[in-house]
Amino acid sequence: MIGEDRGSSTTDESDNGIGLCGWLLTAISWGLVIVTLPFSLCVCFKVVQEYERAVIFRLGRLLSGGSRGPGIFFIMPCVDNYTKVDLRTTVIDIPPQEVLTKDSVTVSVDAVVYYRVSNATVSVANVENAHHSTRLLAQTTLRNILGTKNLHEILSDRESISGSMQTVLDEATTAWGIKVERVEIKDARLPVQLQRAMAAEAEAAREARAKVIAAEGEQKASQALKEASIIISESSSALQLRYLQTLNSISAEKNSTIIFPLPIDFISHFLKDKGSDNKKKD
Repeated sequence: MIGEDRGSSTTDESDNGIGLCGWLLTAISWGLVIVTLPFSLCVCFKVVQEYERAVIFRLGRLLSGGSRGPGIFFIMPCVDNYTKVDLRTTVIDIPPQEVLTKDSVTVSVDAVVYYRVSNATVSVANVENAHHSTRLLAQTTLRNILGTKNLHEILSDRESISGSMQTVLDEATTAWGIKVERVEIKDARLPVQLQRAMAAEAEAAREARAKVIAAEGEQKASQALKEASIIISESSSALQLRYLQTLNSISAEKNSTIIFPLPIDFISHFLKDKGSDNKKKD
């Protein structure tokens, strides 16, 4: 990678310029190793796991070849020291951040960031603490991005916000040897007063929809009744069937009621007489 190439070239220059004192210390270290054999092997040979890398410094300068591992590697006593770097994916839990949105609403938002070390040498040589720096940058980036969004965008478009945050973080942490794999918005907490206002608004909207649905139902029912009345008025048999159905429902619901059914012709006779009387009055 670019960071490793840069570190290797710097190391080559460092190896060529360690000076007479550096060569003398190196020779003394080799002498100690040889004199104390085989006990010195326990100190000189180190092991790193499959998911780890070792970044070695000799007299404060990076060794050529980049990081070592996985497996066994050799260090010289007194002149070498090394740093283990874990390459596994790490999770950062960003604590709730108080953010002022674009439409002047205060929201408390928290998130999680998944990242891993992609270049062990760069993560040690280019930044003091890559994990702590990534955590602080994630908090700042979360506040900056949410500050450009409206409240409804934060509540409904979390996937887009997560993608934007991942892109910004990944670009910034590349120089630290960090690869940001995923960012997720966990929760957005609103003030209590705003929650009540939104709940009242939602309730009003539901009531309005319920009234519209009820009005549409009444309209359809009245239309159906109108069509039914036209059909019944045009057919005497339909009126007779409706009359019998009404009697049946009354007798089923109220058993204590005594019903004396009258012929439908007798009732229609009175209706005709009443209609003729009205015409004479006119």
